[in-house]
Amino acid sequence: MIDLLPLALLATLVFFVFRKRERLRRVVLLGQHLMQFQIEKLMETVADGYLRALGEPDPTRREQIWRYLDANETQLCEQFERFVADFAKRGEVETRVSKLPIGIPMATQMFPQATFDLRKALAIHAHGLTQAATNALQRTPRDKAFTMSAELFLMQHTCHWFCNSRAVADARLLARHKTSHAQVLAAVGADTRQAYLALTGIG
Repeated sequence: MIDLLPLALLATLVFFVFRKRERLRRVVLLGQHLMQFQIEKLMETVADGYLRALGEPDPTRREQIWRYLDANETQLCEQFERFVADFAKRGEVETRVSKLPIGIPMATQMFPQATFDLRKALAIHAHGLTQAATNALQRTPRDKAFTMSAELFLMQHTCHWFCNSRAVADARLLARHKTSHAQVLAAVGADTRQAYLALTGIG
């Protein structure tokens, strides 16, 4: 009788080796474009600023923080739009994101019908961030910060999804921000939510 255990172990090893290589390639691809900008630093500045403003008891000081954040939000949106324009130059094959819940090596090549284009997703996020930052709906600073945070969280989720899998992205979102993908999707702007669902087909 053939012992299947060695074959199973070999298949598992090959699976994880190819999965690791693919993940590394995607991380490097995204990083090559992000490194030209200060998006992560600006995101941290904005997030910390929101916490300071929301926890500031003095109205005058709180208003000063909100005004300071306006400039940082604008800079963040401008840099993200430039990043999206730069990333849009990549080819469609290398920017596919698998809709499968777990990461499978070469899934975007084997199941191209079950993918979406990261370039389009990033464009949706850029539009959503700009809408939130410009505050076209004239929301309170607190509500604006809530929506802007949700837009940023969803964008991060998409990047993690591209580099890893949807399952990993969901887990990181929950671990880092103590919120689920469904909650974040419900909190973003209506335009973002509608376009995101139309592109990914996943709520």
